[in-house]
Amino acid sequence: MSKFRPGRALGITVGALAILLIGVYGPATLLGPLPMVKATVVSAPAAATAATPPVLPAAGTSAVVSLVPPAAGTAMTATTVATTPIAAAGSTTPLPMAAAAKILAALVVLSAKPLDAGAAGPGVPITPADYQDYLDYVANGARTVIVFPGETWTQQELLQAMILGSSNNHADTLARWAFGSVDAYVTAANAWLAKEGLAGIHVADATGLADASVGTGTDLARLAGLAATNPVISQILASPASTLVGQRGVDNTTAYLPEEGITGLSRSYTDAGGVCFLFTASVGTAPAAFTFAGALIGEPDYDTLTADLKALMASAKAGVTDLPILAEAAAYVRFDAPWDATASGVVKTGKTRFGWQAAPVGAATLDLDAFATGRSGTTVGRVTVDASGEAVTSPLVLDATISAPGPGWRLLNPVPMISALLEQ
Repeated sequence: MSKFRPGRALGITVGALAILLIGVYGPATLLGPLPMVKATVVSAPAAATAATPPVLPAAGTSAVVSLVPPAAGTAMTATTVATTPIAAAGSTTPLPMAAAAKILAALVVLSAKPLDAGAAGPGVPITPADYQDYLDYVANGARTVIVFPGETWTQQELLQAMILGSSNNHADTLARWAFGSVDAYVTAANAWLAKEGLAGIHVADATGLADASVGTGTDLARLAGLAATNPVISQILASPASTLVGQRGVDNTTAYLPEEGITGLSRSYTDAGGVCFLFTASVGTAPAAFTFAGALIGEPDYDTLTADLKALMASAKAGVTDLPILAEAAAYVRFDAPWDATASGVVKTGKTRFGWQAAPVGAATLDLDAFATGRSGTTVGRVTVDASGEAVTSPLVLDATISAPGPGWRLLNPVPMISALLEQ
């Protein structure tokens, strides 16, 4: 009978545990997954081009918005045509907007009575009420284009007289024809504004002569952008009519400072509203041209309007350029592995944006992949920045290789290795 030996039993137990540990720990550390690298966001590189904001008047209310027509097949709305405002100035409270209300009337009537660009459209008879309107506006010294009872004007001719001639009597005629009455038009126009998200505009008539027809510079600039990309309105502005019904002439009241690259949509004056101007403007030549829409409301006189528009266009010519937004190889994040390997996540493809950088580029947003090792040039995420309302993005890649550690590090660092195994 053998005698129990405590030392021998302990040795067997230790040996068994060692064999077990070697059999489990060794494969777990040598063959198991590596811990992920730690990502640390670094300060974004300074912009190479300083922001050049638009010069806008402090009086009244004014704004400019970048003009981006929607893709083919996309409905034109205030959000699909005009993007985030480039800049706004003056009052944020809606102010009387004079004949800018007629541009709204054109859009609202065309939404109810669609018309193809260049088409004459249906004939609209001039009623005694239309003729009386003409007489009343003439008596009050308001803009008109003469009509007579019994005449027939096409829809296109009515729009030409209202847009180009700023005819108040034609605005009322269109409102009555499309909606049955001016009051019904006002209800429909305010509903249309609400649907389009243009809460800064409210109308009380079709002409803008009413002081209660008001708008903010920002929403009126968006309205200008919407009108400028409407095929019917843009065709009327591009090809002004020399004669209308009965060889009647119509003066183009919209054109103003075309030599500055400006296309007027509506130019008018009322005692309450001052000088009000809706327009689009372009800087550069195609394909490197930047077009924006704008509104200057409540200008005291035409000399001031001229000076303010020239200052705005000078700032546009200084501010519109090919802007570096994301510089190639610029680092936005540093990756550190537990085994002291390190690399940076850098911009793979530099991105520029032709336009007006009115404000500094926004903070970067990073979308990073989880990884443990990677070769130089491997895509590890994306960086996105806001450039005046436009999201500009580019892949991030490693600027150096993060290689796997050797077996010694794996065996001597059980905590990160076992943690990585458990996380997986």
